[in-house]
Amino acid sequence: MALVDMVMPKMGESIMECTVITWLKKPGDRIEADESILEVATDKVDTEVPASHSGILKEVFVNDGDVVPIGKPIARIEIEQEAGDEPTPTENPDYDTRVSDELLVPETVEAAAQELEAGISAMSTRQPEPVASGSVTYGNRFYSPLVLSIAKEEGISAEELTTIPGTGAESRVTKKDILAYVQQRKKRSAAATQPTSTPPAGKPVTQPEEPAAPAPKAISVNGQSDIIQMDRMRKMIAQRMVESKQISPHVSSFVEADMTPVVQWRNAVKEDFKRQTGENLTFTPILIEAVVKAIKDFPMINISVEGDNIIVKKPINIGMAVALPNGNLIVPVIHEADQYNLIGLTKKVNDLSKRARENKLTGDDLANGTYTISNIGTFGNIMGTPIILQPQVAIMAFGAIQKKPAVIETPQGDLIGIRQMMFLSHSYDHRVVDGSLGGQFVRRVADYLENFDTNRTL
Repeated sequence: MALVDMVMPKMGESIMECTVITWLKKPGDRIEADESILEVATDKVDTEVPASHSGILKEVFVNDGDVVPIGKPIARIEIEQEAGDEPTPTENPDYDTRVSDELLVPETVEAAAQELEAGISAMSTRQPEPVASGSVTYGNRFYSPLVLSIAKEEGISAEELTTIPGTGAESRVTKKDILAYVQQRKKRSAAATQPTSTPPAGKPVTQPEEPAAPAPKAISVNGQSDIIQMDRMRKMIAQRMVESKQISPHVSSFVEADMTPVVQWRNAVKEDFKRQTGENLTFTPILIEAVVKAIKDFPMINISVEGDNIIVKKPINIGMAVALPNGNLIVPVIHEADQYNLIGLTKKVNDLSKRARENKLTGDDLANGTYTISNIGTFGNIMGTPIILQPQVAIMAFGAIQKKPAVIETPQGDLIGIRQMMFLSHSYDHRVVDGSLGGQFVRRVADYLENFDTNRTL
């Protein structure tokens, strides 16, 4: 047996400390590496902290509510190894430290490892490197014997295994990751067998609706009114919204765009897109692509204000507002969004949205945004006046896409036709963005959407 101290891990590039919300484990509990053992909060996100080692949680050094610097010891873990052989968080904590009912038969481990290793080898000329008995490393992805065994038992191919997002050290796929993937896989399979219904004619084109938020706990005072205590995130949102209004004089401009080319193209390619990439193609990455192009045309919208100075940002980091199941809002960021094609943007949008709803975002996922969008059309809204996320100077909201009669200009004359129309709402900081720039920018985004190339290939 040996004792190791677990330190508060890095939460993000600019985060130096965090607040302990609650311990999920207590001294004496058996814990597994990468298993969440406490919840912490930073000024950007609430998140769970995984254990660095497998073993027994012997002692905790910090209490609920404590503000803890990054790198400070927070707990002591008794591990089942000699002190000279103790693992590091980046090694394989799944192997040979599992409780007895999770131990694997060596022959099964070897068979699973060999089968999946062969499959991975066939996918690339680069050979995977065996790391431990029955474990496999391919590129930067490590697969423990337990993960390999579960993959074999569930019929997950080597190619499919490489697509599973990993939450362990260096993006390692943990037991929790693969079991969650298996569960989602079964749900998708069950959903595919259910009959689908066609939305009624004339219904706005919106993204799939979010599940209803759970009702907050309320305390009845006199039977006439209820008191609901704000949670920590709601308090933070309220504070930042008030501060933004105090800092920036908001002005809004609106443009209506003909989204017919975008809708037609997406409807035509979404099934092939899903087959080729494994991703669902929503409107959001297409909207982000148009915003990125417009920012390149108008770089003075990609700025912030520091005192009397205007800071022009070279990176184009697009934040996207995501509504959480509890009704709160969070804004993960696609960094260097101009470096991605549409497939890359789709993967980033889907990944960040999923991790946001699962409370798995890191501080870095929320940092350094330079421009933000909000797809309010997912809720059936047609337009809005979004509040700027400081220290940015502008934000754009995209409404629901609705079928409307519209004038169509042709060389033979004007016609009335049914078109897919959408409102773009642009709020901007009138200290540094005048109506000319703010109006031209939103118009340019609409132009890119209206002139979308319906012949483009994936």
